[in-house]
Amino acid sequence: MAEEGQEHPISTYLWVWLLLFVLSAFSYAVDYIGFQGFTRWSLVLLFMFLKAYFICAVFMHMVWERMALVLGLFIPTFAIVVFIGIMGFESDYTQLSRKVFFDTGKPPTVYAVPHAKTHSKDHSEEEAH
Repeated sequence: MAEEGQEHPISTYLWVWLLLFVLSAFSYAVDYIGFQGFTRWSLVLLFMFLKAYFICAVFMHMVWERMALVLGLFIPTFAIVVFIGIMGFESDYTQLSRKVFFDTGKPPTVYAVPHAKTHSKDHSEEEAH
């Protein structure tokens, strides 16, 4: 347990603050670079959880607290990560089963967009010349 009046060096907070800016920059870089699909969401979640970890550890003083308190906060967070993974696998299964169930065996229908009458007249005039 932390002693009464214990202070931590300001440099610790500044380094973590800088690290949070770097992780945020990486988060924005994921969108800027244009990652899509699983890679995009994996990176976004990774950076989000890393930032949450550093905020809890340093700014909420979890690094200097008892292990029971730390586990009381981080075990539910780990459970959320596991549930997110389970939901990801289930969504793939649901999408696949819908494709199998609703598949008609025919190629997708492509509908032609009719031209406006004035546009059709322009074509007939060009063909006449």
